[in-house]
Amino acid sequence: MNPWLLGAAGLSVLIALAHSVIGEQRIFRHLRRAGQVVPTEGGTVLREFQVRILWGAWHGLSAMGLGLAAVLVWLAHPAAQAVSAGRVEWCVATAMAATGVLVLVSNRGRHPAWVALLGLAGLVLASR
Repeated sequence: MNPWLLGAAGLSVLIALAHSVIGEQRIFRHLRRAGQVVPTEGGTVLREFQVRILWGAWHGLSAMGLGLAAVLVWLAHPAAQAVSAGRVEWCVATAMAATGVLVLVSNRGRHPAWVALLGLAGLVLASR
């Protein structure tokens, strides 16, 4: 088993869980009526439809992070290394690095996710 890819998978799970939990605590609880699962209150800025899309996209990104973790665990297995020949790892690392750079630039470094995402990309690249 490749420890770098297992580490990247673990970090991906942590990022996904933190993303959803912290998003619920810091953002979506303010946009939800009591007893609702999906928030609908956007104040004067967002319409209900937009709040629902934001919530779905937010948690969808976390779900993709969990799916990515599953791919990384699979890639960590020696038999998968022969099949992927580094192409899948390169795609994963590039996608995570690009996401990290987007978060860094969009929030001027204030949102700490860029560090974790670039770290994840580094772990995947180190596995090669």
